Amino acid sequence: MKKGSLAMLTFGLALTLAATGAGANEPGYGQGGKDGYGGSSHGAMGGHGMGMMHSSTGHLIRHLLKHEKDIGLTADQIAKLKDIQLGLDKARIKAEADIQIAERELKALTDDEKSDLGAIEAKLKQSEDMQVGLRMTSIKTRREVLGLLTADQRAKEKAEHEKMMQKHKEGGKGQGNPHGGMANPHGSTGSNPHKGMEGAPAK
Repeated sequence: MKKGSLAMLTFGLALTLAATGAGANEPGYGQGGKDGYGGSSHGAMGGHGMGMMHSSTGHLIRHLLKHEKDIGLTADQIAKLKDIQLGLDKARIKAEADIQIAERELKALTDDEKSDLGAIEAKLKQSEDMQVGLRMTSIKTRREVLGLLTADQRAKEKAEHEKMMQKHKEGGKGQGNPHGGMANPHGSTGSNPHKGMEGAPAK
């Protein structure tokens, strides 16, 4: 392998381990965390990439169900949202488990100085492909959720969300945020369910 290719592979490996290694021991989306999907938004996907996107889609669904009366959801819409929510959780749990396994296998390869660089590169690509697949699942699910709503329901959902944000801003000034900014009432930093995630850079 040429020196240039080896350098690029090493750099890519360092980026991947930096993004995933720190949180690889955390499920990321278990039960009982502050954001409803485990104790950390920095799980296997990292809090500023994969995890943020998935929690954004999950937050949107939970927000709709929480304010079902104010938004005017029908019984059929509620049932469909619950089915979508379950499907997303199942897909996410399985995908994240597979990614964590791939990352551990990658670590084992990189720890062994005699391991084949081609095998390391293949494992890197496998992990990245699974992460892309998980992101696409989240994007498709979000579009499916929004597709269930009428234009009037979308407007009401947005109004309810903005109302919650304003209440939290007024009641939480100077409390609980070491960064000095406004905390997100949905429990995940910066994940606004009204903003499309399709343009987010791939990890």
